[in-house]
Amino acid sequence: MLCPIARAALLAFAGLPSVAHAQAASSSSSSSGTSSATSSVAAPDSGAASSSPTVLSPVVVTAGRGPQPLADTIAQTTLFDQQDIADTTATDLPGLLQLAPGAQISRTGGPGSTASLFLRGASSTQSLVLIDGVRVDSVSLGAPQLAQIPLDQVDHVEVVNGNVSALYGSGAIGGVVQVFTKDGGDHPPRFNFSVGYGSYHTQTQQAGVNGALDEDGKTTFSISLARSKDDGFSSLNPGEAPNANPNANGYLNESISASLRHKFNDKWDAGVTYFQSNGNDSYDNAYGVPTDLNNLFTKVRQMSVFANGEVTGWWTTHFIVSEGDDRSVSNTNGIYNGRFDTDNRQYTWQNDFALAAQQKLQVGYEHLDQSLDSDTFAAPNRHVDSGFVGYSGRFGRNQIQANVRRDQYSDFGGANSYYLGYGFDIAEHWKVSASYSDGFRAPSFDDLYYPISGNPSIQPERSHSIDAALQYASNALGVMRLSAFQTRYSNLIDYRQVTPGIYLAENVGHAKVQGLEGAWSGHVGRTDVRASVTLQNPVDLDNDVDLVRRARRFASLAVNRSLAGWRVGGEWIVSGARDDSSGKLGGYGVVNLSARYSITKAWYVAAQIQNLLNKDYETAYSYNSPRRSAYVTVGWQQQ
Repeated sequence: MLCPIARAALLAFAGLPSVAHAQAASSSSSSSGTSSATSSVAAPDSGAASSSPTVLSPVVVTAGRGPQPLADTIAQTTLFDQQDIADTTATDLPGLLQLAPGAQISRTGGPGSTASLFLRGASSTQSLVLIDGVRVDSVSLGAPQLAQIPLDQVDHVEVVNGNVSALYGSGAIGGVVQVFTKDGGDHPPRFNFSVGYGSYHTQTQQAGVNGALDEDGKTTFSISLARSKDDGFSSLNPGEAPNANPNANGYLNESISASLRHKFNDKWDAGVTYFQSNGNDSYDNAYGVPTDLNNLFTKVRQMSVFANGEVTGWWTTHFIVSEGDDRSVSNTNGIYNGRFDTDNRQYTWQNDFALAAQQKLQVGYEHLDQSLDSDTFAAPNRHVDSGFVGYSGRFGRNQIQANVRRDQYSDFGGANSYYLGYGFDIAEHWKVSASYSDGFRAPSFDDLYYPISGNPSIQPERSHSIDAALQYASNALGVMRLSAFQTRYSNLIDYRQVTPGIYLAENVGHAKVQGLEGAWSGHVGRTDVRASVTLQNPVDLDNDVDLVRRARRFASLAVNRSLAGWRVGGEWIVSGARDDSSGKLGGYGVVNLSARYSITKAWYVAAQIQNLLNKDYETAYSYNSPRRSAYVTVGWQQQ
């Protein structure tokens, strides 16, 4: 029987600004992600005695579990809106996240293969991914299937860097990535479709419709369907994995998202959201034989029902009942290997109380049921009851955010977490901020119950983080931020060899990540710019070595400009050398180009060149990355 480390390794081998300005921030959405919050709004007026900046900036909801202007967040927060997603050459969530400050992505091959996110040096299990506020991670491995989230179904994405377990519970040590699926609009139904073709015989099709079902716009909906298929390339380098099949590893993905929302009056609305992505990934196994044909069939699904309402003029409430599923079935040469099916059923009730002007109290309760159905090992269901309280407020130039949370687990006990942040407006456009936080990651079911290696007595991993930042925000340039951060990890779950080939999970690990992080999202004249650079030292304190697959230096730059019917842009993604468990990964720089031309108001054609300089590089040892490739798309959008 394989221990979780071996199974994780085998799964790796398996390939497992056109926005409207408003005058004030207002939204009935909550952290459940039940509505789009990307319209630009003015920062709240802090009164005559305050010099708080009045910067027009997009509204985000993830950093405080409620709507606030991007420039007002204390935690480093990144927003990718519809224009950003249209500009990028990425087709899935991991590709987009490469452009987020502090984020590194490793892949075990091409599209559909296992992708891992390292946010501010945290491991792939220590950053939380939500789809419309819903957990979709595997309780077995403790991480989501990032590569199974295509951008075709995404309206916008928010990324919060740093320890925010006090807001979201387990797994939010490195930060939170929240994906918001497409929503309807207050207009007559509008249809759209696109088809594409490119390198590796890639074929794409997408179609959708969204709008209002009634004349007064109270009932809105959205439906989107997408399909992508490619022949791929050999995932493993035969020089480093001679037992792998040298054939090309293709991928098929079919996805759907849908939403329906009804506004009963000015105070109450309710609705449903649905997302599903089915994948079939052909993968290589370094420990097989060169004739093996391996496939991993996956499903990521999210379903939720929500309601938002204003109980009184000072009390708003938000309900969400949801389920997030993770499914995986593998086979070799057509013979079934096993399955791991996760269900996350979540119930959230959040209440926001306006105590006074710019003073808000937040009180909420969550209940989470997690279950695993597998023919490899059995595990009892997990039940989590959580209570959280948060406060945010402004006093003149001073800004405060304080959060505390208690999570009670049925399988190992409880865990507390807290967050304390402070901001000070030193000038009209300048702000300094600092935060101190404590967080945790609950053991996965593999850690607790996997045969032989699982240890039911292990406790959550813990972390303590400090963050300090200097920010400039203006209409002229956008939001610029320089952050210094440090996170210390203790009680890390590691696997100690007890006899040859037998490992046991224990809380023995210690690590530290210190770094500087620079981010800019804005524009120079008519050119939109997104840039980030991270300098960090992610260290395994027990062995005095760098944490695997985390570079000490990495950066990204995206530049896009509209002119005479064209939208042209480029991306530059750079990483220094990294260590991996089996060898050294060299540094690299990848350049991507994109162009889109509006033939008419409805018709457009878009083209991309990825890896323009044909760089040969690895983000996981022995696994190939795509070489130079080109793609073209023709689309139509009803006006």
